[in-house]
Amino acid sequence: MSVKAGKHARELLLKEYRGVLSTHSKAMPGFPFGSVVPYCLDADGYPLMLISRIAQHTHNLKQDGKCSLLVGERGAEDVQAVGRLTLLAEARQLDDEAQIVAAAQRYYRYFPESRGYHKAHDFDFWRLEPVRWRYIGGFGAIHWLDEVAQTNPFAGDSEISMVEHMNSDHAKAIAHYVELAGLPQHAPAELVGVDSEGFHLRIGQGLYWLAFPTSCNSPLEVRQALVALARAEVWPTDGQASA
Repeated sequence: MSVKAGKHARELLLKEYRGVLSTHSKAMPGFPFGSVVPYCLDADGYPLMLISRIAQHTHNLKQDGKCSLLVGERGAEDVQAVGRLTLLAEARQLDDEAQIVAAAQRYYRYFPESRGYHKAHDFDFWRLEPVRWRYIGGFGAIHWLDEVAQTNPFAGDSEISMVEHMNSDHAKAIAHYVELAGLPQHAPAELVGVDSEGFHLRIGQGLYWLAFPTSCNSPLEVRQALVALARAEVWPTDGQASA
């Protein structure tokens, strides 16, 4: 049961791209401090954030890295009847140059507007290293989980190559995925990320994760899955799209 719950928790983490970061208040000791932050997942499947040095939550994290990130299903009418995930974590600022470059390369694909303020202001990359997870899949479906994050086997050059190829040569296929999954069509969609279980599309400023019918462990399997979806008339029943 915990394996299935872990998969559902990870899918929620992938489908969403913002959450409530709670830190230990430096200004008001003993009180939690909550703030909304965007995130994407890094190569280890950990939430990656770009936050300002002058932000209150950054001052808090520099004093105490213990924090939590609450992620819930967007647009839910009854928030208690849908999935939500709380990650208890240790926040760590990236200081290795190679890690920073890799983080920027990935984060900018998901949030291209961040490129400007990252350079113009004092922003740093932080990642949340999991300690434990609390997943609630609806009424009565409550789990403490030790394993949710999953390493992305394509992170780096392989993923960049797939993303660039799809966006430059297969815009019609991407448009078909959007239509097939019933996603918004107010702006052209771009592929921004690929993992073993699915892929992320960016439409306007919104991010949407679509699941592959089956897990993919190589670039060839990803290609085969994307080709099959481009030819499909309905979205495969095993695939799930964010709303």
